[in-house]
Amino acid sequence: MPIGQIRRLLGAFYGLRISAGEIAEILHDVAELGELEYKGLLSRIRGSPVVHGDETGWREDGVNGYLWSFSSPDVRYYLYRKSRAGVVVTEVLGEDFAGTLVSDFLGSYNVYDGIKQRCWVHLCRDLDGLSENNPDLPRVSNWTGAVRSIYDRAKQAAKKELTEQERIRLRHGFEEELGRLCKPYLGVRGAPQRVLAERMERFLGELFTFVEYPDVPSENNAAERAIRPAVVARKISGGTRSARGSHTASVLRSLFETWTLEGRDTLDACREMITRAAAAQPAPAR
Repeated sequence: MPIGQIRRLLGAFYGLRISAGEIAEILHDVAELGELEYKGLLSRIRGSPVVHGDETGWREDGVNGYLWSFSSPDVRYYLYRKSRAGVVVTEVLGEDFAGTLVSDFLGSYNVYDGIKQRCWVHLCRDLDGLSENNPDLPRVSNWTGAVRSIYDRAKQAAKKELTEQERIRLRHGFEEELGRLCKPYLGVRGAPQRVLAERMERFLGELFTFVEYPDVPSENNAAERAIRPAVVARKISGGTRSARGSHTASVLRSLFETWTLEGRDTLDACREMITRAAAAQPAPAR
């Protein structure tokens, strides 16, 4: 919510007159008091068995940058960086993360050398777009339909009660089947299927992780849900005005959205955090 709107609401409902600068300072103060809990959220992300990663454009003082989101079922962690490169992924996951990273096909996530799952929802959108852009070429829709069929069968297989070895065999089987489907279009100029075929071939080992590990989702919907409020906020506010403002926004968004995931009353959780943090601060020198 823009600070100007916060001012109007405080005035209308509580008769409280407070400047935009004072509101900004209050937000900075709360974020500083929440710094320890914010760092704790990062530790929880690094200890999670599955983490979803995503990023969206964000402007700081009129300069383009990126708001990154890393989330698990019970944590949402945000940070602003000017870069969209893999160095941010490495910074967040650190050396301790040993889980599965779920993401779209952005190359920045390639830096993580552990287990990865690429998002099938993103891929299916592109498959649908390919069919829609080539309505007069039945071979294209037949091909995209065949890819979707492999995915649908993989989804059904992932739900079954299977042994570890059975899951591994199924995963390799789906990878081989999709690889055969892509092979005729690799490097073929003019073939509408070429771009998607080459993408799937490049990420083949990261498309069916969910078959082997049933607790891993096949899509990155959790990350999209996490980043959506920030996209709305960007459209309303236009971004932040300083590095301090970007950090404050990241801390507060991380804390409040995590509290919401935990089913807590966010205002009560914030009061408790402020009380704990204030009590832990050293007394001022006399």
